[in-house]
Amino acid sequence: MMDINQIKQVAINFIEEVWNQQQYDKLDDYLHANYVDHSLPKALPPNRSGLLTWIQATSESFSHRTLIEDQVTEDTKTMLKVKMLMTHIGSWRGIDPTGAQVSTVGYRFYRVEDGKIIEHWAEINGTLLETQLKQQDVAGCKLPE
Repeated sequence: MMDINQIKQVAINFIEEVWNQQQYDKLDDYLHANYVDHSLPKALPPNRSGLLTWIQATSESFSHRTLIEDQVTEDTKTMLKVKMLMTHIGSWRGIDPTGAQVSTVGYRFYRVEDGKIIEHWAEINGTLLETQLKQQDVAGCKLPE
């Protein structure tokens, strides 16, 4: 069985290598064979392939970096408070690329089994992103009010 520090590190490394560095070839290093993602849009399967599709789509819309602001771990579960720093480079929710630098906050919750992530839940504030983007013009500057 993994200790708490090892479980914490699985989540930290997953965020850094897969989300931030887009090293998709490392997904199998982090995801359990029975991985279930409870936070993906309903149009995607709640598994490894759905997660890969989601990360790739996010990366087409935004140049992004996830910062971990806090982490709490107990038993086989770890929760991360995250801040996502993003540059809008592709269409997202029908909004054409603005080049705007935006950010949002949220939480990621992972359950780890056999040294890999077996379940994931997230609450990321997409409405905050949308609001910021709708306040931008094509040059990324705020529109006059």
